[in-house]
Amino acid sequence: MAIRILPFRQYDENDVVNLFSMDAVNTKPSDTNADAGLLVSVSAKDMDKDPVELNAADGGLLGERNYPYVARNYYPSVPLKITKCDGGVPLGITLAQTLTHDENDENLLRYPQKKAELYAVTSGEAVPVATKGIFTLAETAFSTAPQVSDTYVTAGSGGDAGKLVPGTSSSGAIGTILGVGTRTSQNGNADQFEGTYAVVKLDL
Repeated sequence: MAIRILPFRQYDENDVVNLFSMDAVNTKPSDTNADAGLLVSVSAKDMDKDPVELNAADGGLLGERNYPYVARNYYPSVPLKITKCDGGVPLGITLAQTLTHDENDENLLRYPQKKAELYAVTSGEAVPVATKGIFTLAETAFSTAPQVSDTYVTAGSGGDAGKLVPGTSSSGAIGTILGVGTRTSQNGNADQFEGTYAVVKLDL
């Protein structure tokens, strides 16, 4: 599931960075490469580049470009990049997923209403990244399910890149766990966020 962050959250817009695009994408909502609620760090920060660059590699998103006598399509993208935090210095967590197509394989460039419903930006667009605040995160945002006894969260690495690691040690902590709860499916209706969740205060 490409959304790891639940609706309850408290943050100031002044603590949100809108300078970077993800270096990876989700091609469908069930992918997990560029989720909302992903812990990220800066991977490309050359401010001498133009604010927007034309990326031929992403041209296929606009349509076929390999026919003769057809002009090549270039897709605009933000050259400053973020990536899953993998043991480096975290910038914050993404508030939107980077997604190219919906569950019916519809191109979201041509379906802005669905893009808004999926809380998504498309490939190359700047992703809002929150650097501090209070957020409710699903179990998929953590390396292991948080426990009531956990107090702090640190940044994951390796197989846990982009995730938070819950624990009791304050060493390397980037946030505090304020509460832990459980979501369950009810009345025969599946809950996509079923499992443990935690309310986390981040300060990066």
